[in-house]
Amino acid sequence: MTNDPRKEIVEHLGSLRAFAMSLARNSATADDLVQETIVKAWANIDKFEAGTNMRAWLFTILRNTFYSLRRKRGREVADVDGEMAGRLSEKPAHDGRLAMNDFRVAFAKLPDEQREALILVGAEGFSYEEAAEMCGCAVGTIKSRANRGRQKLAELLHLAHGESPAMTDSATLSIIGGRPAA
Repeated sequence: MTNDPRKEIVEHLGSLRAFAMSLARNSATADDLVQETIVKAWANIDKFEAGTNMRAWLFTILRNTFYSLRRKRGREVADVDGEMAGRLSEKPAHDGRLAMNDFRVAFAKLPDEQREALILVGAEGFSYEEAAEMCGCAVGTIKSRANRGRQKLAELLHLAHGESPAMTDSATLSIIGGRPAA
């Protein structure tokens, strides 16, 4: 046996590889296990007690590494094509705040009658008939105000014809799109 325990590590590579193969049953994983074992042993060589069984110490490190890796992989989900990770993504919140701020600024520029019609019909979900009754005007007037308000909002927000703004607020979308809020 040599004086430096690091030199003895090399003598056990073959048996470490065979043990790793018996555990992992995959040559690439076995090679990774042996490499990780050597790295851990090298980093913790000061914990090895001279005169004890180096081979047993290395096998213990390899075995513990294997089971730690196995437990870790047991908690992981295979997502080879990235489909699951793609569903976990979330649009940054600041985009929504910026879009909402743009909407507020544009909405404030509308005439009072158009804002009123859009709020009643779009955000509050009232029918045109109910909104007309509340405002004391004809149904056609409410429809016209709501339509002109939507067109002006789309223009102020620089939306192409039929394009929806990038917002998640259903009330805001209903004001622009003409669909009642749910």
